Amino acid sequence: MKQILIIDDDEKLGQLLTQYLERYDMKAHVATTPSKGFELIKKIKPDLLILDVMLPEKDGFEICREIRAKSSIYGQLPILMLTAHAEVTDRIVGLELGADDYLPKPFEPRELVARIHNILRRSSDDHSLKEIKPINGLEVDVSRREVKLDGEVLDLTTMEYELLILFMQFPNKTFTRDELMNRLRGIDAELFSRAVDTLVSRLRHKLNDTSKTPRFIKTVWGRGYTFVGQLL
Repeated sequence: MKQILIIDDDEKLGQLLTQYLERYDMKAHVATTPSKGFELIKKIKPDLLILDVMLPEKDGFEICREIRAKSSIYGQLPILMLTAHAEVTDRIVGLELGADDYLPKPFEPRELVARIHNILRRSSDDHSLKEIKPINGLEVDVSRREVKLDGEVLDLTTMEYELLILFMQFPNKTFTRDELMNRLRGIDAELFSRAVDTLVSRLRHKLNDTSKTPRFIKTVWGRGYTFVGQLL
């Protein structure tokens, strides 16, 4: 049975989700404050965290940032963020901080379950990935989700890491923007397609790459992007 932690100060919602998730063989644990949530993360080691943005003590963005910054403590805990705001920019901020998906309130419980299953499937796919061959001085330790460039560890967000892995799995393949987001986000791909260029730009920066003289990521004008690094 999958262990799901919910950090949300809406006690009624927590009770409803606890009952609903049990139907799908998931055990929910609810924390109404971030401090209690961090205690439960260490205690139950959940398979997935459902994290509300508007919380007492500190907001969900700050919690997400802290969890991703302390991966040695919390690992790569999958995070699904909830918000009462529907603005696309808010959702993109959450994803850029390392959340795995984002769901605006109010939502249908069936959609929440679908998103949970999608995130857990992607996480399972990551664990089944055995090896990524080094490319142009770029190395990936899949078991630790650690990326090194010329021997130096890179600080990548979840989305940047997923994008890099996708590129390295299919060198010299051209991906359209829609294809990239379908592979990365699944359900909400069309919503975040406009953020692809920003995501690629940030990854390029961390790879010390440029669009004019690409070492790794080449822009294919009118089509999308391709990874041009050579296998070592």
